[in-house]
Amino acid sequence: MSDRLAGRASRGAAVTVAAQGLRVVVQAASVVVLARLLAPTDYGLIAEVLVIIGLGEIFRDFGLTNAAVQAKTLSTAERSNLFWLNSLIGVVLTGVAVAVAPAVAAFYGDPRLSALTAVLAVTFLLNGLGTQLRADLNRTLEFGRLSFAEIGGQVVGLAVGVAMALLGSGYWSLAGQQVGQAIVSLVLLAALGRFRPQRYRRDVPMRRFVGFGLDVVGAQLLGYAGKNTDTVVIGTLIGAGPLGVYNRAFQLLALPLTQINAPSTRVALPVLSSLQDDPVRYRRYLLAGQSVMMHLVLGVFSWSTALAAPLLLLLGPRWADSVPLFQILAVSGVFTTAGYSTYWVFMSKGLTRSLLLWQLSTRPIVIGAVVLGVLGGVTGVATAYSAVSVGMWLLGLIWIARVSDAPARRMFTNGLVATLGYAFPAAAAWVAAWGTGNAGLGSLLAGTAAWLGALALVLVAWPAFRRDALVVLQVVRTFKRSREERGSGAVLEVVA
Repeated sequence: MSDRLAGRASRGAAVTVAAQGLRVVVQAASVVVLARLLAPTDYGLIAEVLVIIGLGEIFRDFGLTNAAVQAKTLSTAERSNLFWLNSLIGVVLTGVAVAVAPAVAAFYGDPRLSALTAVLAVTFLLNGLGTQLRADLNRTLEFGRLSFAEIGGQVVGLAVGVAMALLGSGYWSLAGQQVGQAIVSLVLLAALGRFRPQRYRRDVPMRRFVGFGLDVVGAQLLGYAGKNTDTVVIGTLIGAGPLGVYNRAFQLLALPLTQINAPSTRVALPVLSSLQDDPVRYRRYLLAGQSVMMHLVLGVFSWSTALAAPLLLLLGPRWADSVPLFQILAVSGVFTTAGYSTYWVFMSKGLTRSLLLWQLSTRPIVIGAVVLGVLGGVTGVATAYSAVSVGMWLLGLIWIARVSDAPARRMFTNGLVATLGYAFPAAAAWVAAWGTGNAGLGSLLAGTAAWLGALALVLVAWPAFRRDALVVLQVVRTFKRSREERGSGAVLEVVA
C-alpha cells in the first residue's frame, strides 16, 4: 500500500481518538447525571427492553455494514441497493417489535414494558435509514463527519433524557434519550454524508453482500446471546431492581470499551481489509493497533478498578452497590479488549464462515456459565461472565492461528504483557486507597499517585512493556505530524 493509506489512516485515527474524548465526556455525563435522577428500577426496565432491541439491531444491520466496508470494490448502484435493503429491514422490524411488545411484557411479568418496547421500536426505522450512510463515511475514512454526527446525536439525546428526568418522567427519560439520539444522528448523517441513494436496481447482483451478511448475522446473534444472557437471567429470575444495580456497573465498564474498542475497530477494518494481500504490512498494522487499544483501555481499567470505591462513592450513595460488581466485571472488560483484534482478523480477511463456526462452538459455553452463575446471585453472574471471558480470549487466538496467517502468538504476548504490566499499578493504587480509608477525595488522590508511581516503575523495569507503550507514543506523534504533513509517515508501522 502507498503512503497515502498510512496518512489517511493516521488522520482518521487522530480524528477518532479526539472524538472519543468528547464521547467519553458525554457518556460519563449521561451515566453520572441520570444515575442521580433515576432509580435502579428505571435502569432495570430499560435494560430488559434494550436486550430485545439489541437483538433486533443485529437483524436490522444484517451484516451489511461490514460487507460494505470490507468489500474491495463497491459501485454506486450496490451502495444504493444496500441502503434500500437496510431501510426495508428497519421498517419490518419496527412493525414486528410493536406487535410483540405485549409478549415482551408478559415474558418479564411487567406490563410497563409493552408501551416501552413499542416506543423504542422506532429506532429500528431510524437506524435502518442511517446504516449505509454511516457505512459510506466509514469506508471512505471520513471519520470527522461520522464522529460529528454520532456525538451530535449523543449530546441531544442526553439533553432530552435529562430534561425528561427533571420533569419526573422516570424510565421514559432513558427511552427519550435513545429515540432523540437516533433522530439527530440520522439527520446529521444525511446532511454531512456525500452518498445519495439511487433507486433500487434489480439487475445489480447482491448475492456476495447478502452471503457475507448471513454469516455475520449468525455469528453476531450467537455473540449477542452470550453477552446478554446475564441481563435476561437477572431480569427474569432476580428482578428489575438488582438488574438496575448490575446494569449501572456494566455501563461504567462499557464506557471505555465502547469509546475505544468500537471506534478503533471502525478505523482498523477498512485499513486491514485493504492490506489483505500485503501480509507483512497487515501484521504490522494489526499488532500496532492491538497494542494501542490494549494500553488505552487497560490503563483506564487498571486505575478505575483499583479505585472503584472512592471513585464511585463520589458520584453518590446510589452507586455503592455497584462497586464490587464493577470490579469483578472489569476482568471481562480486559479480556474482551484483548479479543477485539481477533475479531479484526475474522472480518478484515473475510473469514465470516469461520467466525460463525467459532461462535457456534463457544457461545454455549458462555451461556451455560452465566446461567450457572445465577446460583450465586448478581455477584455470581458477574463472576461467571468474567471468568469465561478469559477462556474465550485464549480459544479465539488458537482458532485464528488455525484458519489464518495472523500472528496469534505475538497477539497473545501483547495481551499478556499489557495485562500483567497494568496489574502492578492497580495493586499499588488499591493498597494506597485502603490505607487512607478507601473513601473520599483523599483516597482517590493517594491511589492515583501510587498508580502513577507504580506505572513508572513498570516502564523502567520491564523492557517488553516499555516497548509496547512506546508504540502508543509513536502513534500519537504520527497523529500530530499527520495534521501538518498530509500523507506523512507510516502511521502504525512501528511494530516489527
